[in-house]
Formats: sequence, structure tokens, C-alpha cells
Amino acid sequence: MLVTHLTNNLRSKIIAASLLLLSFGATAAEFESSGQIGTEARYFFETGQYAEQFDHTQTSLFVEPELYWAWNEGDSLTFKPFYRLDSQDSERTHGDIRELSYVHARDDWEVRAGIRKEFWGVTEFQHLVDVINQTDGLEDIDGEDKLGQQMLNLSLVKDWGIVDLYLMPGFRERTFSGRDSRLRGPLVVDKHHVSYESAAKDKHVDLALRWSHSVGDFDLGSYWFHGTNRDPILTFTQEGDTSVLRQYYNQMDQLGFDLQATLEGWLWKVESIYRTTKGEDFQATQAGFEYTFTGVFESIADIGLLVEHGWDSRGESDQNSSGAQNQNDLFVGSRIAFNDIQDSEVLMGFSSDLDHNAFNLIVEASRRFGDSFKASLDIRLFQSTDPTEQVFLLKNDDHLQFSLRWYY
Repeated sequence: MLVTHLTNNLRSKIIAASLLLLSFGATAAEFESSGQIGTEARYFFETGQYAEQFDHTQTSLFVEPELYWAWNEGDSLTFKPFYRLDSQDSERTHGDIRELSYVHARDDWEVRAGIRKEFWGVTEFQHLVDVINQTDGLEDIDGEDKLGQQMLNLSLVKDWGIVDLYLMPGFRERTFSGRDSRLRGPLVVDKHHVSYESAAKDKHVDLALRWSHSVGDFDLGSYWFHGTNRDPILTFTQEGDTSVLRQYYNQMDQLGFDLQATLEGWLWKVESIYRTTKGEDFQATQAGFEYTFTGVFESIADIGLLVEHGWDSRGESDQNSSGAQNQNDLFVGSRIAFNDIQDSEVLMGFSSDLDHNAFNLIVEASRRFGDSFKASLDIRLFQSTDPTEQVFLLKNDDHLQFSLRWYY
């Protein structure tokens, strides 16, 4: 079943990875095998809003093993594939190599080569500065899941900070939901007709330079990125009797900055970007705080209050970009950490568009069972009366999700 659904490109990468891993197996000083296997069930409270969508229930199985080799006190190889099999959504049945990377580390520098995931960001509800990896839109709509990215990364450790240089010889298109998927809008994104500003198309070589440093209670980061925009421009196209959205990826230069200040019980956070393309220049900011009340009600539990605001200078003028979504949005939430041996935690929050009558509510609860199992229960609700709002397009997709993971 796995080979049936993976693309030829992905199969070739897995074969190459297996041969590479075997070649190192004889000389490896250390080998570790870990990962997770899980199941996920969703229940949608209402029937699908659009034709061809399934109605209420959706289940899936997923596996994400991780193989790790280390030798020579500084060389290592990591292989982490991922695969999901979905009962209802044919597009969501998919696989990917999240990581296949070699690392050569010395006291004050590292070289990392291969397929990797690189996360940047400090805010809770939106990660503006996270630009390296492409979003895996088949997994969820929150943008937290990312595809593996081919790269060569040189990291230099200095007294005045860490400098990372990235060379990315290739681009990955964003994955989108299909016709039978839930959590999508009325028009399906066409994955077969994709255009680019660059003549090199998805072979364009992207570059990035990032500096990060910790100074007392402050963690800072700043970067420059030059390459293919991870947010496609979606344009309406009529194909016979069917209307679809086509993807266009332009070139961009982006400056990013992130800061987190830890001041007693306060965490102050800000992310800001400035992006320039041939079509437009804009800036966006996500900023807020998290304050933690420790030992509430004479217990060992902690309660955190989270508040963030998202602003985008494009406002409502850029409706075709998949990235312009939080032009004036307020995010409020609370994190409850029970601090028990089961690592029980609940995150509750809602986001509200301050320009429209639209909001969505999330509840995420998790708890470990024994040393190897973790159960999660998520609730997501959408509310809008404005047909121009993106939340309105999901108004029938309120759902509950339960997942169980086994870590080995």
C-alpha cells in the first residue's frame, strides 16, 4: 500500500536513503531506533458544506519512524520518513521524508546536509518568521506540519551569536486538500498546473542567512531569505464545467526578526517580517505575551494566560494569497499544566477577526499513559456571518479529534 501511493521521486529517495544507511551500518559506533505509530479519529458535527465532501467520520493511521547513526564523536545520520493512511480522504493518504540528513559537528561549527526541518519562531498562534520548510496542508490547516526541505547548512558558533547559512537546491509545492476533503473552501487547488516566476521553476536555488543569540533574559533572531515564496498566489480558473484555483509561486526577499524576553513569570514575544516581491511589498507582525500563575489554588498546577495580536499591512486587499489571513486578529488563550507524572496539559484559545464578525475556538488536551502512550483530544469550532471571511468557508467543519500515539 505504501509503494502504491508514494510518488516515483519519493520512492527513489527512500531507496537511496536505505543504501546510504546500510553503508554506514558497519562502521557506526552508535545506533538508535525510535519513532511513533498512531491512530486519529475525527467527527464533524455537520454534513459537508460542499459537493463530494464526506459527511461525519474520518479515521487514519500514521507512522513516523526515526533511525539515528552516530560515529567519530561528531558525525551522525538521521532518517525520518512519514506516512498516513486515511479512510475518507484520498489526498490525505500520503507519505514524505521529513528528514534524511548528515551532520558533521565540531566545537564551534557544524555542517548539515540533506533533507531537514528547520523551525524558527517564538509566538504561539502564528509563526510569521518560519520560512524554510513548506507547509503540509494535507495534515491540518494550522500550518504546524511541514514538509522536509533539501538543504546544505553551515552553522558557526561565536561568542556574539550563532550564524547559519542555508543553500536550498530545490523547492516543494504546498500540499492542499482534495475534492473529498473536509476543512477546505469551495474551490479545490489544482496540483497539476503550477507556474513560477523563476525560469528554473522548482529547481531554483534559495538562500538564507540567520543570526541568533541569547543575551541575559532575551532570545533574539534575525534573518534574510532570498528565493521562492512559500505562499502561493491562488488564481481562479475555469476548466470545462469545473472551477479550480491554480498556484503561482513568485520570487521574494524577506527580512525577519523574532524576540522572546523571559522576565519572571512573563514571556514577551514578537515576530516581524518585511517581504518584497515584484508585485508588492508588505510587512506583518505577531506580538503578545504569556503570563504564568504557578501553584494555583495551592496545587502543583500552573495556569498561563496568552494574548497575541496579528497585523498585516496588506489588510483585506490581497485575497488571492494563501498567506494573508491575519490582517487584524486578536488571539486569547490559556495553558493549564497539571505538572503530574502523566504530563497532562490543556491549551484553550480563540482568535477573533477585529474587522469582521468571525472567530474560531480551539481546545487541545493531552495526557501520557505509562511510558509509551499519549492520548490527545482536540476540539475546533468556526463561527462567521461574513461570506468574505475565510472562517465562513469552514462554518460546517466544527469537529472533535481524538488521537492515540505509541512512542517506541
